[in-house]
Amino acid sequence: MRKIASMLLVLLAFSVAPPSFAHSGGTDSSGCHTNHKTGDYHCHNRNNIEQ
Repeated sequence: MRKIASMLLVLLAFSVAPPSFAHSGGTDSSGCHTNHKTGDYHCHNRNNIEQ
């Protein structure tokens, strides 16, 4: 019974997790790009200090 309950709990956890979507890319050599909707230039490379 515990095994079934554990499996149901895991299935429930995966079914209620919000989906995540990645953007199509288009980053420069520093891992940065401009958001064309907002005009914001930002970086995805956390090691990059200059933004």
